[in-house]
Amino acid sequence: MKIASLAGVVLALTAVSVTAPAASATPGGHTPATHPFARTASQRIPFTSATVTAGDDGSYRVVWRAPGVRQVVVRAAGRVVARGGATGDVTVRGLPAADRQWFDLVPRHGGSLHLADRLIKLDGAVNFRDAGGYRTGDGHWVKMGEIYRSDALNKLSDADLAKLKRLGIHAVYDLRMESERSSAPDRVPSGASYTVADVLAGSSTLTAMPATEAEAVKMMVDGEKFMVGGDTARAAYTTVYAGAADGDGVLYHCTAGKDRTGWSSAALLTAVGVPRATVMNDYLASNTYRAAVNAATLAAMPPAQAAVYKPLLDVRAEYLDSGFDEVRAEYGDFRSYLKDGLHVDAKELRDLKRELLVG
Repeated sequence: MKIASLAGVVLALTAVSVTAPAASATPGGHTPATHPFARTASQRIPFTSATVTAGDDGSYRVVWRAPGVRQVVVRAAGRVVARGGATGDVTVRGLPAADRQWFDLVPRHGGSLHLADRLIKLDGAVNFRDAGGYRTGDGHWVKMGEIYRSDALNKLSDADLAKLKRLGIHAVYDLRMESERSSAPDRVPSGASYTVADVLAGSSTLTAMPATEAEAVKMMVDGEKFMVGGDTARAAYTTVYAGAADGDGVLYHCTAGKDRTGWSSAALLTAVGVPRATVMNDYLASNTYRAAVNAATLAAMPPAQAAVYKPLLDVRAEYLDSGFDEVRAEYGDFRSYLKDGLHVDAKELRDLKRELLVG
């Protein structure tokens, strides 16, 4: 297999049901009310966990935990759609169609959360998702609707591009190699900037198809280490994080949205204080979002070839762990990696946190 095609693979409460009254929403799916992040940035957010998950039937499951809070009101599409206490698990139905349905979780005391399902459903991409919605170790939350991560954009439909424009994607960072970019050029929303941030340029890691499963795993581990220590990788991620600190609507992607993109998100979330276990879960989620595509790819191969190929399609804890191991080996700790490897000094880190965190 040629390096171009190989890189494309590698870098590749009890539940209740609430029916919501019809209400209009702004084009991006946001309610007309003032964005709660602006209202509550100086307030402690009492939620220790909270998620929104869209169902295939148009419903939404909203789950939260806010110890010590007596009441939480859930709003969507301009109306109250559910209420609960310190813990909640509700299913909301009957909301009007929207590009992305947002929910405001408003506690009786403390700051609110503004959340949506992490996955952005598109015709031409399967791993396009919000990089935010996670709690930091000191109780802040990474805003949703600011930073996105994805697999390749070359198959986006016109409807996809229109949707991304309405969602406010204004800066795209392409982490792929020149061979990938030329064979499958990005389609980006009109008005969005496009920046090449080639992570693997100059890497000798991906030079031949592995012959065994062990060789495939080693290739992935070595690739992860290059993402930390390689000159082009460090330059690429420096470019991406500078863009992330400048404003919202930032998207970075590679081919599969799992390796180069995976380290980009892992390092970014770690930098702003998200715990390692949460970072790992976000990284491993690519296995879920890409499950159908990966299964189809392997099913088309003879079993022996599929066994060798599978590690290239997976994300595994040992891959990401090898990246963090490389950080310790080369820089001593993560803060030194940011400062000496990515040139993100203390002021720039504060700016990044100020842009991305709430609470």
